[in-house]
Amino acid sequence: MRILPLVAGAMLVALAGTASAETITVATVNNGDMIRMQRLTDDFTAKNPDIQVEWVTLEENVLRQRVTTDIATKGGQYDVLTIGTYEVPIWAKQGWLLPLENLGADYDVDDLLPAIRKGLSYDGKLYAAPFYGESSMVMYRKDLFDKAGLTMPDAPTWDFIADAARKITDRAAGINGICLRGKAGWGENMAFLTAMSNSFGARWFDENWKPQFDQPEWKDTLQFYVDLMKDAGPSGASSNGFNENLALFQQGKCGMWIDATVAASFVTGKDSTVADKVGFALAPDKGLGKRSNWLWAWSLAIPAGSQKAAAAEKFISWATDKAYLDLVASKEGWANVPPGTRTSLYNNPEYQAAAPFAKVTLDSINAADPTRPTVKPVPYVGVQFVAIPEFQGLGTTVGQLFSAALAGQMSVDDALKQAQDVSTREMMKGGYLK
Repeated sequence: MRILPLVAGAMLVALAGTASAETITVATVNNGDMIRMQRLTDDFTAKNPDIQVEWVTLEENVLRQRVTTDIATKGGQYDVLTIGTYEVPIWAKQGWLLPLENLGADYDVDDLLPAIRKGLSYDGKLYAAPFYGESSMVMYRKDLFDKAGLTMPDAPTWDFIADAARKITDRAAGINGICLRGKAGWGENMAFLTAMSNSFGARWFDENWKPQFDQPEWKDTLQFYVDLMKDAGPSGASSNGFNENLALFQQGKCGMWIDATVAASFVTGKDSTVADKVGFALAPDKGLGKRSNWLWAWSLAIPAGSQKAAAAEKFISWATDKAYLDLVASKEGWANVPPGTRTSLYNNPEYQAAAPFAKVTLDSINAADPTRPTVKPVPYVGVQFVAIPEFQGLGTTVGQLFSAALAGQMSVDDALKQAQDVSTREMMKGGYLK
């Protein structure tokens, strides 16, 4: 009969522990790896019963807008931010982020891939920990290529991609030859188009910060893209970003998709109807010495205004250390662990055996050079973005113009002229141009 008081006492202790727990709010993007992280949060709270986690999960463009507004106004809504290699150095310089200096003895910062770690550091300090890293590559349907008598090169050209896309398009069967980002946003269509333009010899600005949208290289890039999508892309492509194209590819409606390497485990995973038919190749080039592959890491950082920095750093350590990769592998297999962050992962035989895309991913990450992103010299750093504060607004505005050109709402020439005009105004306003 004495069991009941003991049970009641245990319940009171549990309730008291919950009541005294510190709650951190994590803002993140609605990508597959982050959704998986949320499902695994019980592992973190079991190890840290004094910390509870609240999630704010948003579409990519919305997340960027909300997080930027909150940190710039010192709103204090979030304790952990999901941001990338564009924001981290800029925000760290402005004093908006806290350095990560207490990730724990077992964290092994030196195991982080050098290119990724460098992109998330400022003045020699790490200001964000990478949850996953990525470049971009070609994902394609081997069965459709075989049917058309085509062989995908390991390192294709844009001309080959365009020709193949048109040949494997079968609109009657619901198959588009290629799916590419069209949704407006500096991190949506402009991430893809900026990386693509690098391979065409284009650049956002010359050495004196003069915008370059009036140059032939940008005309070649945008016209090539619009024509290709008209001939071989899906309807409504101007509304499609990463998640929309992923769904189309998984449903068997894309013959090719050029996008983030992180998509590889999802196009070959359980939700993909074409999982056993997918091949991988490097992002295309135009023979000018630059491929159209980017460099990015979705990462976790602590805003300087957080009142719960110690708890936030414990969460970041949990979500980005080696043990988290082991946790995902134990539950969902090695192919599904967050890629592109740690050297040890790419030296792991189990991962190499489970992930046929591992080598292409690592080669693509290592080949991207943010300090020399273009064929001609530029004054900026960044492959698929320009690492200046003004780029977030400017990139989105230009993205809206290029999305309108893709939708047929304006001509390529008009889109480029307006991009040139708005970029010139912004550069003058920012003091880059006199």
